[in-house]
Amino acid sequence: MSDLDLNTLLGAEDDEGQPRRRSRASGGRGGRRRRRRRSRGRFIAPLLAFVVLAGIIGGGGYYGYLWLSDALVPDDYTGQGTGEVVVEIKDGQSASEVAQELEKQGVVASARAFTTAIGNANKSGSLQPGSYKMRKQMSAAAAVAALTPDNKLLETVRLPEGLRLSDTFVKLAEQTGKPVKEFQTASRQLGDDLPPYARGKLEGYAFPATYQFQPKTTAKQMLAAMVERFNQTAERVDLESAAKALKRKPQEIVVIASIIQAEAGRAEDMPKIARVIYNRLERDPPMPLSMDSTVMYALGKYRTYATHAELQTKSPYNTYMHQGLPPGPISNPGDHAIEAALNPAKGPWLFFVATDPKSGVTEFATTEAERQALLAKCAANGGCGG
Repeated sequence: MSDLDLNTLLGAEDDEGQPRRRSRASGGRGGRRRRRRRSRGRFIAPLLAFVVLAGIIGGGGYYGYLWLSDALVPDDYTGQGTGEVVVEIKDGQSASEVAQELEKQGVVASARAFTTAIGNANKSGSLQPGSYKMRKQMSAAAAVAALTPDNKLLETVRLPEGLRLSDTFVKLAEQTGKPVKEFQTASRQLGDDLPPYARGKLEGYAFPATYQFQPKTTAKQMLAAMVERFNQTAERVDLESAAKALKRKPQEIVVIASIIQAEAGRAEDMPKIARVIYNRLERDPPMPLSMDSTVMYALGKYRTYATHAELQTKSPYNTYMHQGLPPGPISNPGDHAIEAALNPAKGPWLFFVATDPKSGVTEFATTEAERQALLAKCAANGGCGG
């Protein structure tokens, strides 16, 4: 090989005859080799660290897996639980807040187990306020299943039609355990719960029905629920418009319905009794209503017929002495009585007599002679003071 060829391979000499070294930028093989070594160094160092770390972790990997699994699966009981506990869900509480309360009372093992179970059941948004009877140490799934409306603790209150307000309070006290005074006080606090034509008084608007209340329902809330039930009936029969069509005020319709409810022995007689009331009010000159039920209300008594002495009471509820309707309802009428007041039967009747007190049958008359005959029939059956 010539010197030129050797110089070409080794690189030219410098001015002093020493061979020149190629620079890194020259792209020579030596530069590439050094770059590879440095690159491998940068890759191998982290790789070795990872291998070492993996070895350390790998030695306890099984136990690490178990720890991680326990952390992800919440504590939970199994089965339906034991004992009994009452849990209250308050209005507006979220599922997570309920879960915390359940854990606090020992119903579920952990709040997270309950939130997981209720989420799996797609019931997170269906929890209803109320008190529920549950057990201690229930599985989360069983706790979710127990929080249904069917499992609510409820007090059933039954109020028959035609009760006076004072008697309604007594019935409520008997069936709920709350003092009568609580209902008396609450009746004066209803305010806007009452319809405007009630004139601030509850008599006539504590609707008779069967109610179910939560154990913590207050006396005021119970009475408000009864007024709401009245409002539902008033809306259904379009009370205000129907009263206007009869040239009556809504309050007058309720008064008439309360008298019908107090006087009728059977629902089927109510439209005819309504007609008697309207016929007397609309006569020219008007005819006194002469209803014994209004006199009994004024005296706080309970009889079908008033005595001569009782008819002398000066109360504005004495419809023998005072023309027109009494100042307010004398009972709490139900659906049938309200509907009868708005839809009186057609007929000329001016009188009615409960001729058979035992069966509640009522008969109707147009003339005084017919009325006297019905009174004799009533007396023969043990009524009308006979």
